[in-house]
Amino acid sequence: MAEIITADGTFPQFPNILSAHNIVRQYLPPTPLHHYPGLDSVVGAEIHIKHENYQPIGAFKIRGGINFMARLEPRFRDAGVITASTGNHGQSIAYAAQLFGVRAIIVVPEGANPVKVEAIRSYGAEVSFLGHDFEESKRHAARLAEEEGLRFISSGDEPALISGVATHTLEILQSRPDIEYVIVPIGGGSGAAGACLAAKTINPNIRVMGVGAEKAPAAYQTWKTHVAHSAPIGTFAGGLATGEPFMMPQRILWKYLDDFVLVSDEEMRASIRLLLEKAKTLAEPAGAAPLAAALRLQGELRGRKVALILSGGNISADELRQCL
Repeated sequence: MAEIITADGTFPQFPNILSAHNIVRQYLPPTPLHHYPGLDSVVGAEIHIKHENYQPIGAFKIRGGINFMARLEPRFRDAGVITASTGNHGQSIAYAAQLFGVRAIIVVPEGANPVKVEAIRSYGAEVSFLGHDFEESKRHAARLAEEEGLRFISSGDEPALISGVATHTLEILQSRPDIEYVIVPIGGGSGAAGACLAAKTINPNIRVMGVGAEKAPAAYQTWKTHVAHSAPIGTFAGGLATGEPFMMPQRILWKYLDDFVLVSDEEMRASIRLLLEKAKTLAEPAGAAPLAAALRLQGELRGRKVALILSGGNISADELRQCL
């Protein structure tokens, strides 16, 4: 099945994930899936961590960026691409564009975190400060794409991004086909949608659980009601801070996601500390959210084999100081 990378409503399918896997593995080795008995005793389940914080950009989104850029239409290889981001998505597109020799412009809000901006620039992308928040930056990026003939990349509604990031769950089940639960963070929803497509195709009995932030409930409310909801953002978890839903991932989640829980910022801070202590690994707030959800779901998970997708490790020094 040919991958379609235009945001025209075409959903990715499992053959697209297999195709993405063949591309991604040319550039990235599989990330580790480690079992941590120290976490088993805390959660009451057999806990395996998928270490996407070990990726070159420190986050899972690099998988989607590489898959997307490998399939970019020839006319845009010359013109370039543009997207809006303040964090991991921007780094992913910048890294992949540099890898394939494509011009990339990343639009960020005014006052964006300078550490994240520098990380994006370090991969050769142009950074443009436009808009007071992410939603404004996204609108500016779409306008510039029209004016300059660039390929606008939605951070959520792109089939090639979804099938690319889905390879993390494919790797989990290649390594441990006996996994019974996969818990994945949900911001825009591409990672969770990909996890659902991969897991449910391989084994429909696997339960895929999503986790979001209590202080950024737009994705949860949209999933719950099957109607698009906007909501204010108050969480410190940048990877979960989505104020408006992306509908392509949502429609996949409506069909396949088994449950969706919300956790507090304090629960994520506690999980960051727990991962440092028990797994000797550094997680950003969104990356720690699956462990926070597992602690919430202890009764259901007891005695089960559970994979937690630690989506990234891009936590600032100030954020880490607060957690500790």
